This record gives sequence, structure tokens and C-alpha cells, in this order.
Amino acid sequence: MTRKNPEQLRSHRWFGESDMRGFGHHSRIGQMGYSRADYAGKPIIAIINTWSDINSCHMHFRERAEEVKRGVLQAGGFPLEMPALALAEVFQKPTTMLYRNLLAMETEELLRSYPVDGCVLMGGCDKTTPALLMGAISMNLPAIFLPAGPMLRGHWREKRAGNITEAQWREIEEGIARSPGHCMTMGTASTMTSATEAMGFTLPGAASIPAADSRHGRMAAETGRRIVDMVWEDQKPRDLLTAASIDNAVTTVLALGGSTNAVVHMVAVARRAGIPLTAERFDQLSQRTPLIANIRPAGKFLMEDFFYAGGLRALLAQISDLLSLNERTVNGRTVGDNIAGAEVFNSEVILPREKALVKSGSLAVLRGNLAPDGAVIKPAAAEARLWKHVGPAIVFADYNDMAARIDDPELPVTKDSVIVLKNAGPQGAPGMPEWGQLPIPKKLLAQGVRDMVRISDARMSGTSYGACVLHVAPESFVGGPLAFVQDGDLIELDVGARKLELKISDAELARRRAAWKSPAPKFARGFGALYQRHITQANQGCDFDFLEGTAPTPEPEIH
Repeated sequence: MTRKNPEQLRSHRWFGESDMRGFGHHSRIGQMGYSRADYAGKPIIAIINTWSDINSCHMHFRERAEEVKRGVLQAGGFPLEMPALALAEVFQKPTTMLYRNLLAMETEELLRSYPVDGCVLMGGCDKTTPALLMGAISMNLPAIFLPAGPMLRGHWREKRAGNITEAQWREIEEGIARSPGHCMTMGTASTMTSATEAMGFTLPGAASIPAADSRHGRMAAETGRRIVDMVWEDQKPRDLLTAASIDNAVTTVLALGGSTNAVVHMVAVARRAGIPLTAERFDQLSQRTPLIANIRPAGKFLMEDFFYAGGLRALLAQISDLLSLNERTVNGRTVGDNIAGAEVFNSEVILPREKALVKSGSLAVLRGNLAPDGAVIKPAAAEARLWKHVGPAIVFADYNDMAARIDDPELPVTKDSVIVLKNAGPQGAPGMPEWGQLPIPKKLLAQGVRDMVRISDARMSGTSYGACVLHVAPESFVGGPLAFVQDGDLIELDVGARKLELKISDAELARRRAAWKSPAPKFARGFGALYQRHITQANQGCDFDFLEGTAPTPEPEIH
């Protein structure tokens, strides 16, 4: 493999000249206490750190950044920590999804505008992973991902039934999230970090290590060491990303029973590399992929158990015949090399394929006159009786309307009704929040109803379940057919036929479309105005239209 020499480093453009421009760069970095011996002729590594006081998933990242720096220095590089937008899933409203592309833009422009040769991407909380990847792929400098790792399992004294007191409720609050790290279920965070490892962007096994485990710190240092070699080898994101490596990630998501949010995020990630991934590809691959991770919400164990059972390497070894094993990864080896010899230590957590939770078809993409550009559902998360269903619509104009009326005793809803939520998509909410697990009315809960068909243009948390049809595209806010649904309309869901139909005539649908009036924009200025002008629909990954693809962007002039 041909290695760069120091004069070929990107940072040499800043520090390799002896003119007044170079004088300014050297003097200012000297102002920070560094001599030329610290950085001259060495790869300069940006550590993109999404730590903040408001992001509990990343509260250990200040320590991890120091461990990354240690690894960079050991390998002969020069580390520069750069803070980036912290997308704190629980706290940021209306949803972190509104700001995913902003973090992607920030990542890309940090890497472009500063004298860096490669980067370590520190993320894990749901949207940070795709955002960091999207920015790094677009900039296309050597990049390696450091996953935050899942938190330890929650703990509370054993109590299984009956009402609880306020004090007991507080005890649960204090015990459910008891360490650094992202959610300990197979929610969006673990789904996306695992997909990232399967694509080849992390060191082998990195995504499964709990955040509080000492091995996580050792992995951080090794990540720092490896990125230095990646710079000398000029190993860039688009060198790793192929249609086959994307398929590996999608197959991994399906075998894990991962979040439906992966559909939106993976489409966006792939398109940044010029790979035209579609939701239908998830459906195609689901037909051959068994769900073998017995992890909540699909199963009964947690990510800590998954790690002890062998982690992602062991799961990938179980489905190796479904993967493209020759795809390259950040450690310079292939996927096949990285999973060779991996063992399953607990076959109740990582199941044999003959005992899969779902043999195939764990995710389905629906189409029809209600979702011309598609919608998604996880059939295994729904009661089987609802896989083929026709029922009358109960329609809510937006989330506030639903919150106000869903538990009204006079609401004309039955167990056969189809609950419809409008204006919860990329523009309508805005930001396509995780509102898709629509609540079941209290009066039906009292009757023992635990699942109903629910349809929206929203997303759903990866920790949720139910017969929830999500990501309906086009969304209602921009005039998608969901906007035209009225109370009492019959809606047909047929998972086997991949169909979602509004049972009215074409003429009636056209009449309603002609009468529909476009709602006023939600933003008159600021980032929101930029967002609403350029956001794409769910089937296109909800990226900004001007950020997709691989059109070249010039390097900055240095004067």
C-alpha cells in the first residue's frame, strides 16, 4: 500500500509554507503552547466531540476524547478536539431529527475549513451517528467512528404488579438510567452504531461495548491510534462505502430487529456516497434475513447481555452467508477477517437461526394510494390479526388535536378503527418526531385492547411496538394523500400484499385534492426557514436536497 509523505498531508497547506501566511498559522498555534515538534509533518486529527452538559448519552465523552488523544499521540499524530452540536434525544424539541442535517453540515464544514487530515467521530445518541457519518462522507477525509456504547441495564427492586407510590416512582426514575451511554435496548442508537460497524466504520466489536466498561476506554485509544495510519494510507469513507457494504448494514439492522428509523437514516447516509438506497431494499433483504437478536423491544434481553453473549461480531458470524465478506473496513481488513473466530457465548441472547424470533420479513414497505412513495411497518411488532385489516378512520389533524381528544369517552372509536395522525412529518411537525406509536384510547384499554392499526407520517422510537404504519410519503403537510383522509373512510392494510389503500374512488380522491389548501409555512426566518425549503421526504432520507450526492466542493483558499 502506497503511503503519503508529510508534504502530501492536507494540513501541509497551512503549515508547510514559510511566508506570512505560514507565519500566522505557526505563531497562533504556538500561542496555544505547541511547538513545531508537536505537529510539523504529522497527521492532524480532528476529534469531533458531541459532548455537552445536556447530553446524558455522551457524558463520558470528555474522558473518551482524552483517551483518543492518547492513541493519536502514541501513533505519531497531533490531535485537535473540536466540539460539535450535541443532539440530546430526550431534551431537544420538537425533535433532534429537525437538527440532524445541521450537525451533518457542521461536521463537513469543520473538516473542510480547518487544517485537519483525518477525524474521529464521537457519537451514539440517536441522530448523532447518521449526522456525523453524513458530514464525514461528504467531506471524504479519512474518518473512523467511536460509538458511545450502551448504558448499563437499569435496576429497581423486584415489584411486578399493583399501584406504586410516588416515592417508588422516584426510585424507578433514579435506577433506570444509571451509567453513561445511550439506550440499552435495540433502539435507534444501538441500531445505528451497529449498522455503522457493519459498514466498516468502527473497529471490530466497538458498537457492543457498554459505555461504562473499561474496554470502552481501551477501544477509544485504539481508535485514536488507527486513524493516524488511515491518514498515511489515505483510506477515506467513500473507499469503504459500496452498495454491498450498505447491504451489510441493512442486513445487520434486520437481524438485530433494529429501529425503523434506520430506514430514513441509512437512505440519507448512502445517498451522501452516491449510492441510491431505497426503502424497498430493506424489504427485499428482510425476506431472507432472520431476526436472531433476542433484545428488547423484539426480545427479552438488553445490550449489556448482548455484549456478554459475544456482541455484534458473534451475530454477524451467525449470518455470514448473508453478508458480503470482502468489504473493507477502517482497520484495513475485510468484514470476513473481522468476524473470523467470533463465538456466541449465550445462545438465548444471540439465537441460532433455526430459533429466530422472526424467520423473515421483520420489516415491510407498503405502497398504495395512501402512500404513493411508501410507508413502513414492523409486522413482528404488531398483533398478527392486524396484518390484514380494513377499518374506519378516526382522524386527528395534528398531535395537539390527538392529545385533546384521544381519551374522550364520546370519541366514536372501536378496536377495529384505524387511528390516523396528520401533520407529523418532516415539514408538518416539523422534523418528523417519534410520535408514530399513537396511544390507544383509554376506553379501549379498559376493554383489554392492546393493539390497533395506527397510521401517520411520523417516525417511531426504536423501543416502541404495535401495528404502527410510519413514514407515510408524501407527508400530509405537502399534500400527500394522508391529508385527504376523513373520519369514517375505510382504510385497508394488507402487510402480505404490501398494500395501504384509502377505500375511496379516484374521482373522490381527486376532488379532495383539488379542495385542499396548502398550510402556511411554519418558519419565516432562521434555520427553520432553510429547513422547510430544502428538506426531502422520508423515502428520500430527510436530507437537505443541496447536500445529497458527491458533487465536488473546492478546498478553501488559504491566504
